[in-house]
Amino acid sequence: MTQTEKLKTVKKDLRSIDIEGSLFSGQCFRWDYLRNGKQIYFGVIDDNIFIIKKAKQTSYTITTSKNFSHDEAFHEFMNNYFCLDIDPNELFPVEFSERYPGIWKLIKPYLGLKILRQNAFETLITFMCAQGLGMKIIRRQISYLAKEYGEQYTVPLEGKPFIYYGFPSPETLAGTNPESLRLCTNNNCIRAKNIIDAAKSVASGVLDLECLKDPEMPLETARKRLCAHSGIGYKIADCILLFGLHRFSAFPIDTHVRQYLASWFSVGDALQTLTQKNYLFLQDQALRLLKPEFAGFAGHILFHSWRKEIKHLTTY
Repeated sequence: MTQTEKLKTVKKDLRSIDIEGSLFSGQCFRWDYLRNGKQIYFGVIDDNIFIIKKAKQTSYTITTSKNFSHDEAFHEFMNNYFCLDIDPNELFPVEFSERYPGIWKLIKPYLGLKILRQNAFETLITFMCAQGLGMKIIRRQISYLAKEYGEQYTVPLEGKPFIYYGFPSPETLAGTNPESLRLCTNNNCIRAKNIIDAAKSVASGVLDLECLKDPEMPLETARKRLCAHSGIGYKIADCILLFGLHRFSAFPIDTHVRQYLASWFSVGDALQTLTQKNYLFLQDQALRLLKPEFAGFAGHILFHSWRKEIKHLTTY
């Protein structure tokens, strides 16, 4: 079914945000450039389109199909999405810049990178799809998944109809079959089956994602509940916890994280085979280097800085 939505444009001061880095740093794959035009981005948040366009040096216009009762509600929503309630000066220990001046100089330009408060189910499925794949392929797969199984929406944009797709519901994905879903999982039937099983758990309430957001629940408990599902290991669970469940102490470890832990912080075991035991050891070392309550948030800034400044990789 196609739904036609109206658009509204509001100005927003985003001077403190690294928009490009926040949208394209490997945490979210529902944002893209509008017609390949730089400085104009469009993304889908909870089935609503958002178009961000730079207006002046410090301000942007944000055009959206989401209906807000008043402008204050819009600003509250965007502040929450971009984690503007988190002071970037609080992310790293006070002594970090003095202890690691060279690293601090490299990462300082990236302190405007924000963790996006994304939809929990969308993040769960995204990172189950993403295992071992590059960012471009992940973005293409998630776009295809939304097109095949999500709701279609149409908005008027510059006098022409613009079509976008919402993310499929748990019930929709629970009702698919691995053979058809594998087209969205890089032709991996096992991964498709794991995603369907996870969707069934969410749809039935067996996996209560909102419950896992509760800061009173120990992070280890939340991770254990995620890892009880096939296709979710420690790294994927920590990505879901950090990017979809807003648990900023979750610290995902991949190849780039292991590399910067070894090179920048001389963590001796960082390049050894990543067993579960070594994964937990490296996390413990990271929590000693960073503020435990913001280890994942700060870790993502370090991850992005490493990829850009040391590996010279693109983020799109």
